[in-house]
Amino acid sequence: MAALSVERRDDRYVVLLNRPEVRNAIDRQMIEELHGVCAELETSPRILIIAGAGGVFASGADIGQLRERRAADALAGINTRAFERIAALPMPVIAAIDGYALGGGAELAYAADFRIGTPALKMGNPETGLGIIAAAGATWRLRELVGEPLAKEILLAGRVLDADEARAAHLVTEIHPADELLAAAHALADRIARQDPLATRHTKAVFHAAREEHPAVDLAAQAELFESPEKFRRMTEFLERKKR
Repeated sequence: MAALSVERRDDRYVVLLNRPEVRNAIDRQMIEELHGVCAELETSPRILIIAGAGGVFASGADIGQLRERRAADALAGINTRAFERIAALPMPVIAAIDGYALGGGAELAYAADFRIGTPALKMGNPETGLGIIAAAGATWRLRELVGEPLAKEILLAGRVLDADEARAAHLVTEIHPADELLAAAHALADRIARQDPLATRHTKAVFHAAREEHPAVDLAAQAELFESPEKFRRMTEFLERKKR
């Protein structure tokens, strides 16, 4: 891969956005490679950790490419489709954010299930200053994540959050020194990996189901899990531990 570095483990993938010479700006090549990673994780579900090389998560979309895109490109949803696919992956996604996560970089982070960062973190959506909107998920994901007033400050007034502000808004849940960030992401992935993978997958799917689908979707997932051999194994182990 030219734009990503991918480490494949038994229970997780670690994807490094790897265009440090342009602060990991998201170009068409990177999007295509992210689609390739998603195809693998849809077929063989694993936890995904996404980070950036060179002390930057992603400074945004590649402006050189973005400037040349026209109406048909907007309607094709080049970045949107990739970020939607990442958000819909069966297992949780962790964004480990050092430095800038702006524009499309922020929207990629918003698509993750967990966001952790460093003291150097800067998150925002400066798209209106470039004559466009944040059309790859920020206009609705950000409101869900931080609430309407702060989302409007970021989207309409160009506010960029630092690490403390992002944590206070619960946009990120942990702050770690840069040299400990990936270790912290792996520690979080370890906690997830200790859970039953099928129960984790069902929980993520049910969590993101539309309101009108509840409670039917919850009960259907639970019905499958109630017949799962792993449920019986884990509950038997729990009861045996209590007897000791």
